[in-house]
Amino acid sequence: MPSVNDAVTDMVSLDRIPPGPASLGLDRRCFGAMILAAGVGGVLASRRAVALPAPPVAKVIDFAWFDPTRGRAVPARLYWPAVATAKERVPLIVFSHGLGGSRTGYSYLGEGWSAQGTASLHIQHVGSDQTLWEGNPLMLLSRLNGAADEHEAIERTRDVSFGLDQLLRRDNPFQAAVDRTRIVAAGHSYGANTTLILTGARVIRDGKSLGYRDLRFSASIVISAPPFYGETDLAGILASVDVPTLHVTTTEDTIRLPGRYSPVQDRIDVFSAIPTPHKALVVFRGGSHSVFTDRSLKNGGPLNPLVKRATAEVSLAFLDLVHRSDPAPLDEWCVTWKPILAAAPTPFSVPAWRPTRKLPV
Repeated sequence: MPSVNDAVTDMVSLDRIPPGPASLGLDRRCFGAMILAAGVGGVLASRRAVALPAPPVAKVIDFAWFDPTRGRAVPARLYWPAVATAKERVPLIVFSHGLGGSRTGYSYLGEGWSAQGTASLHIQHVGSDQTLWEGNPLMLLSRLNGAADEHEAIERTRDVSFGLDQLLRRDNPFQAAVDRTRIVAAGHSYGANTTLILTGARVIRDGKSLGYRDLRFSASIVISAPPFYGETDLAGILASVDVPTLHVTTTEDTIRLPGRYSPVQDRIDVFSAIPTPHKALVVFRGGSHSVFTDRSLKNGGPLNPLVKRATAEVSLAFLDLVHRSDPAPLDEWCVTWKPILAAAPTPFSVPAWRPTRKLPV
């Protein structure tokens, strides 16, 4: 069976669907009719066949935090598992949205993760949030340039760390229940860059190294990562990223914004440049860059809700591998979602998981 690396190599050219665990040699023009008629239908049928009663609705709490040291608002939304108990600590994913997003976006991830017992804190970055789309449209390019510069990139990482600080404060009612050995950084698009900086990526500007690592994060989930602010030395930028990392993209994951263009190959290049062997790659067949956002399910047709559900599920399967040394959930996920995969993640060896001493709260 071809490896994930084989599939990645073949994705340099998107004239054909790359071979991989999902299927072999399908031409992209044939994919739409074949996979939507057969594969997607099969996945839908299989998911219904094993469907369980709807889980309790997560607790959703909005915070209006403010960082006085920077004079910057840090809004956030917490998805807390409805089934959480005082006896067992809860894993936490801290999520960073893409350019022009907000704390209310990516709700399918918050709901999907919390339904399986994992909390998520969605941070809103006021310097690059939904307000970018407001105001004079002639000034949009200027606003995008300001939101994507190095200063804002670092401010976003500080937003995430500040939000985590606030959630873990002694006076926060949720802090005692958070499992501090299982805190994970995650993000989409610009938020994927934020996630990588938080876990070791560094950019050189004017001879200075710009980075903002937060050692509390034990792993990262990187969805549709674009290049780093015009930098070409990805190996140098990512040389210090050493936490286990899950990368998620699609065969149609192209970024098109005023003044900006990033092809699918950029996502693959970021994955390839991560130095640690503790990494995994998921490539879905079809689905645009925005398929990972909360945009209408009509965007991407019947594939859209499948990619969303599969992304939420693979994140948790990946964390079972990282935190519990259990590859079974990831193996099962690959079998379940095989019809819509161009490249499937390969489990890697990790040290046996052991409970650590209880941390002070």
